Formats: sequence, C-alpha cells, structure tokens
Amino acid sequence: MRIGELAAVVGVTTRAVRHYHHLGLLPEPERRANGYREYGLRHAVVLARIRRLTELGLGLAEVRDVLADDAGKDLVEVLTELDEDLARQEEALRERRARLRALLDAEGGMPAEGPVSPELAALFAGTAHLSDSPMAAKDREIIAFLETAMPAEAREQMVSSIGEALGSPGAVARAGEAYALLDALSGAEPDDPRVEEAARVLAGCIPPGLFPEAGELDQDDSFLRAFYDDLPPAQAEAVRRALRILAGERR
Repeated sequence: MRIGELAAVVGVTTRAVRHYHHLGLLPEPERRANGYREYGLRHAVVLARIRRLTELGLGLAEVRDVLADDAGKDLVEVLTELDEDLARQEEALRERRARLRALLDAEGGMPAEGPVSPELAALFAGTAHLSDSPMAAKDREIIAFLETAMPAEAREQMVSSIGEALGSPGAVARAGEAYALLDALSGAEPDDPRVEEAARVLAGCIPPGLFPEAGELDQDDSFLRAFYDDLPPAQAEAVRRALRILAGERR
C-alpha cells in the first residue's frame, strides 16, 4: 500500500501518517527502487491502534508509552489514569455550569462587567444607579478585574469587604458623593483645591478589609501606577491622597 491507501484504509489523513512517522509512533518503511514507500499490514494495524488510542483521549506521548516495547506503563494503567482525568474534568465542568447557572439566574441580570461571581453581581445590582457616573463605571471594571486576578482567598475577602462597606443606604450615598466629586475633577489639574475633599470622602468609602495592613498601600505598586496612568491627573491625585490617608490611619 502507498501512504494514501494506508491512510484511507485506517481513516486518517496522510498528514497524520507523516506526523506519526516524525514522532516515531509509526515505523517508516524503506523506499523501494521506484522511490515510493510500500506499507504492509503491520503498518495498518499499528496505525489503527494509534487512531483508537487518540480517540479515547490519550495524548501522543501516552500513545508512545503504550506502543513502546519497554513502556513504563501498560495500557490498563494508562487508561485508568485517563479515566481519572476525565472524571476530574467532568467535576470541573459541573462546577462551571453551576456558576453559569447562578449568573444567568442572578437577580438584576448580568452586569455589563460580567461575567463576575454571583456575589459580586449582587453587589453591582445593588449599586446599579451609581453606574451613570464615569468614575463608578471605571471602579466596577477594576473590581471585576481584581476578582479575576486575585487568589481565591483574597478575592473572597475583597467581595466581602465591599459588601460590608456598601451594606447600608447611607454607605451607598457616600459612595455616590465620592464618585460625583471625582467625576467633577475629570478636567482639573492635580493642584485643584477640590482634590483634597474628594480624597477625604473617597478614603471614608474604601472598605478597611481591602487594605488590612498599611504596607499594602504601596504607591509604587505596578498595578497602581497603571491605574493612575488611566485616570485624568486630578482624579489620580485624589486617589493617591486617599490611599495616603488610609495608610496614615493604619500605622
């Protein structure tokens, strides 16, 4: 059989056959005098086994272990490991579907920053009226980013702290005041006298649990620098001063 005939018999592509040759999975016959390689039944048997193993979900490195004469693992052991891995994937898929279902069923619908956790979605729904503020919308984007980027424990602490800080109508009103003051600074200079008031009100809105230690308020932090660069100068200065106020209170 020529390579095309072999591939057709087994139900794979000629490209796959050449790839298996390259990886050393399928022996490559010598060329005959006419320049063509002639494949025999043994090649078809091995190629069919490779196809069956890959269809079961084995990676090509695992297929090599199964096919090798000195394999460290026999087929039963490899398939057992594959079964265990598939079971873990099934569990992960069930958890992901449960999270998706919770997001789809969340009261208030999916936030614009979504998908986020159901807990954060609920917080966003409770302060949806603040999203008319450009600074509030940016804040929500940053919170959604942090929830994705933080380790699980820190993420839960952040969402819990924000929930506690916004747990009353008065707290939500103070947050609205802070956002309004920051929005008013969008075209101002860093030395604008309104910056100090905005910083003071903002500091009073930041949940203590977000920065449990003063050392965490590092103005040279790369994320903070990127955050400042994304803000107009006066707003960035107000945030800097607010963090300095918090750092001073916690020393």
